[in-house]
Amino acid sequence: MATLLTAERIGRLRGLDLIARHVVEGFITGLHRSPYHGFSVEFSQHRPYQRGDEIRHIDWRLFARSERFQVKQYEEETNLRCHILLDGSASMGFGSQGVSKFTWGSILAASLMYLMVRQQDAVGLALFDEDLRRLIPPRSTRGHLRLLLHELESWKPSGGTRAETTLHRMAESLKRRGLVILISDLFDEEGAVMRGLRHFRHMGHEVLVLQPLDPAELDFALLDGGRFRDMESGEELSADPRLVAGEVNDRVAAFIHGLRMSCLGEGIDFATLSTGRDVDRALLEYLVKRRRVAG
Repeated sequence: MATLLTAERIGRLRGLDLIARHVVEGFITGLHRSPYHGFSVEFSQHRPYQRGDEIRHIDWRLFARSERFQVKQYEEETNLRCHILLDGSASMGFGSQGVSKFTWGSILAASLMYLMVRQQDAVGLALFDEDLRRLIPPRSTRGHLRLLLHELESWKPSGGTRAETTLHRMAESLKRRGLVILISDLFDEEGAVMRGLRHFRHMGHEVLVLQPLDPAELDFALLDGGRFRDMESGEELSADPRLVAGEVNDRVAAFIHGLRMSCLGEGIDFATLSTGRDVDRALLEYLVKRRRVAG
């Protein structure tokens, strides 16, 4: 499949809605081709028919196969409510190959939203930097999905990162247990991030942390020498990546390992995803890996 995330291709597709549709199509195709089973691509949820249910909600195709009356479930009956928390701080604006971490993370978020709404689950969105800036409660309608996509397209990365503030505020506001997905480069103090994530676990939520990192952040040698500026603090320094890449890469690897171990200890799923990859491929490989570990 052709790369979805080149700057040129994103420009041609003109809009997060269309890009996310392409990603989801590629993802579903990958599910069909995957040698691992257990991922449902039939997203309608059912329950046995009960007296008083409207006949129009019966799944007649399922009845023809099973001779059992099953009713399609809708938002108010679903068990899953998903909250996607997307880091909109300045560091997420970095992209060495024409696509920033925020753009990649937005496409990832939009793709997950499409999948959720497609299976009639409720999904909401929170955008944050140093504080919680946008909060849209979960719903499962197509109109709601368009609102979420509009918010993603309207956001411009800026400000510092203080994830703990947002995580605690969100955890306190959620009255019903569900799935919380944090998409962030996690360029923050590890202890503070984990305190916030631990709050969700204490409240009974399932938590998934997806860390998009630019290829040059995973391998400093990919950058040319020169001056480098911290996108949040503005601090600058000069460096030759050829001379310091080994040390920088070791520190990044230790940073990621520390986060992974901390999340593991709290029962939180964690994955680092390179923004040099197609979103659908990265998402599929993560789910396959998760299933193999769980199995």
